[in-house]
Amino acid sequence: MVYRELNEEESGDLARRILFEDNHLLILNKRVGEIVQGDKTGDEPLCETLKTFIAQRDSKPGHVFMGVPHRLDRPVSGIAVFAKTSKCLERLNAMFREGDVHKTYWALTCARPEPAEGELRHWLTRNEKQNKSYAVPDDGRRHPADAKLARLRYHVLRDTDRYHLVEVELLTGRHHQIRCQLSAIGCPIKGDLKYGAPRSNPDGGISLHARSITFDHPVRHEPLTIEASVDWPQLR
Repeated sequence: MVYRELNEEESGDLARRILFEDNHLLILNKRVGEIVQGDKTGDEPLCETLKTFIAQRDSKPGHVFMGVPHRLDRPVSGIAVFAKTSKCLERLNAMFREGDVHKTYWALTCARPEPAEGELRHWLTRNEKQNKSYAVPDDGRRHPADAKLARLRYHVLRDTDRYHLVEVELLTGRHHQIRCQLSAIGCPIKGDLKYGAPRSNPDGGISLHARSITFDHPVRHEPLTIEASVDWPQLR
C-alpha cells in the first residue's frame, strides 16, 4: 500500500492532537471542517490521513487499518474515536449501538435555556434532501410514524455577554440531535444557520464541541475517560 507523504507540519499537528493511542484505539481532537469519513465532497477524511500518519511515523509497511465506529459532523469539533484493528472496531460498534459509550458536548447557545438544567425529549424526523432534522415535542400527542425519540440532559455552565455555555449529555444518538433539540427550545447554537442562528461563524463551523467520552476499553476492559480542550474566544 502506498500512502501520500505528510509534511512535517501536518505530522506535528496530528501528533499534538492525539488524546489517546494504544495498539487498539486512536482518539483525536478533531477540528471544525475536518471530515471523519469520506463523503460526496471527495475531500480526504481523517481516517485516511491517520493511515498515512501511522504508516509514516511507524515506518509501517503494508496496509494500515483505521476503522470509524462513530461520526462527528464536519462543522463540529472535539473527540473523534478510531479503531486500529477490526476486532476493536467490531466491539466499539456494538458499544455505541448498545449505549455503552457516554458522551458529553459543550455548546455555545444564542439564548439561555430555561430552566438552567433539565432533560429534553422530542420526536425527530430526518429530511434527507435537506440534511436536516425536525423536532416534535414528546407531549403524548401523535407524532410522525418515521420519527425517533431523542433524549438529552443539559445544564448551563456559564454565561457570557452574548452567549451561554451549555453542557449536554446525549441519552440517544440521532441525526443532528443536539442542534435540533436546542433549536426547538429557542436556543440555537452559535454559527448554526441551518437551525436558526442569526449569523455564521468565521470558520464556517458551529460552536458545538465533543467535550468528553467515557467507556470501557473494548480490549483491555479498563474504564477510560478522555477530554478534549476547546479554545473559544468567548470563554477566554
